[in-house]
Amino acid sequence: MGHPPLEFSECYLDSPEFRETLKCYELELDRTSRFLKDVIKDGNSVINAIKGYSLAVQKFSQTLGVFQFDFIGDSLTDDEMNIAQSFQEFAGLLQEIEDDRMMLVQNAFDLLIKPLEKFRKDQIGVTKRKKFEKESEKYYSQLEKHLALSVKKKESLLQEADDVLDKERATFYESSVEYVYQVHQVQDRKKFDVVEPVLAFLHSILTLNNLTVEMTQDFTPYKQELQLSLQNVRTPHSPLHTHSESLTPSHYYCKFHKDNRTLKMVPCEQKTTTKQGAAELTLRSCIRRKSESIDKRFCFDVETSERYCFHVCFRRNAPVTFQALSEGNRKQWMEAMDGKEPVSGRPIRAHSGLMELNEVGFKFVRKCVNFVETKGLTQEGVYRTVGSNIQVQKLLNAFFDPVCPGDVDFNSDDMDIKTITSALKFYLRSLSEPLLTHGLHDNLILAAKSDNLDHRLSEIHALNYKLPEKNRDMLALLIKHLVNVCSQSEENRMIPSNMAVVFGPTLMRAKEETVAAMLDIKFQNIVVEILIDNYQKVRSPRQRITSLFLLLFSHQCLGNAG
Repeated sequence: MGHPPLEFSECYLDSPEFRETLKCYELELDRTSRFLKDVIKDGNSVINAIKGYSLAVQKFSQTLGVFQFDFIGDSLTDDEMNIAQSFQEFAGLLQEIEDDRMMLVQNAFDLLIKPLEKFRKDQIGVTKRKKFEKESEKYYSQLEKHLALSVKKKESLLQEADDVLDKERATFYESSVEYVYQVHQVQDRKKFDVVEPVLAFLHSILTLNNLTVEMTQDFTPYKQELQLSLQNVRTPHSPLHTHSESLTPSHYYCKFHKDNRTLKMVPCEQKTTTKQGAAELTLRSCIRRKSESIDKRFCFDVETSERYCFHVCFRRNAPVTFQALSEGNRKQWMEAMDGKEPVSGRPIRAHSGLMELNEVGFKFVRKCVNFVETKGLTQEGVYRTVGSNIQVQKLLNAFFDPVCPGDVDFNSDDMDIKTITSALKFYLRSLSEPLLTHGLHDNLILAAKSDNLDHRLSEIHALNYKLPEKNRDMLALLIKHLVNVCSQSEENRMIPSNMAVVFGPTLMRAKEETVAAMLDIKFQNIVVEILIDNYQKVRSPRQRITSLFLLLFSHQCLGNAG
């Protein structure tokens, strides 16, 4: 905010305008003084908070450093030794970072607080405002006395009064000029005496952040090695855990009512202290379990309409295995439950291969889009909530089966919105190259970083036209769908920015996973948000020409009709 100039020559006129201008500068000095007081107070709070945080982290690192893992056996594997050393490595990294942070805390007072306090005290605090006001009062008091002198006084007395007034005027002018000079000096010096300490403090914080990033990068190889070690020890743990659970099966007394297909289960526990009530489940299907598929005899699989019973989880399409007392007993159960023989075929496996942007892929996306727009457009959090991984993999395996691709009924009772949306995202993430290709990635990020919104839009439009035709067609199909979803944001809470967070990393990804690529994720989201917000503007030229042709054709038909 600007103020009128405060001229030194005005000190001698001492006009009302000069006094008003001087008052503006005095108010600015007061405001600056209060600002510095707040900065000093808040700066001390920041320094104390950093110090407290650093001490807490150091205490945490000390706790990690003294812990020792114990292992079974006489010797340790390389993975176990790596894991045993992990807490010491964590502690060392944290301690190194906090040593640098404590150096920042120790220097922060000299960098920030001292200079600001000195400026507030030595510059603003010593201005000659009081002296100026005192001399001003003396001068105008003397002037009133001088003007009140009678002409009948002796000439010598009048001359003496003139000399006294001239002296008071000179003293007043001197204090006025000195005060104005000091006001100017404070205004000039605060540009650097205030900014420099804040800059130095900020620089020290950013330098520490850079050092932390460098330490983190140095720590990355060990982190990756440790993650591999953890995976190596986890891999044999899961089968061991499953095997141990298989050694302690749950026993139930079961009774099946054929008329209403109800299976009644009562836990059979020898311990009288743990009593659980019976549960009645509605049978959906019963299938004999192949002997080569399980290391137990007399087994059959049952699916129920209910999802949970005790600690046994009944999920749709996830059967629970029962074991009869004998082969004859299993036949009786199969006959009562209208059991079926197992169907030969390949087992369902997790789809891990790369997807292709082909005719089957387009068919899959269109079916998913149609399903969501028909049944889930208003569901809260659509695309943000995730479905069961088992159901997603089952859907993908069935749809992309090389023998009969696309042969899946999306209208079956097993389909739900979460499964469909998760499968669609999985397909897009699994493409051999992202929909917004690696070749355009850097240019799209650069366009998203532009401060000019029109430039952003025009660049993304131009880059969209450079996509391969299949990518462009798939992108148009998908973005049009996301626009339709976002149009119901009052109900599903998915505005374009929320949708962009979900689909930014799905549609765009860098070739290599680097720190810079991680920082660019927010710009990936911006690109997708722009595509959604400006769908009509960034459609490919072919689409716009087609629309224009249809519009002209309709006008021509109307003209002929007229």
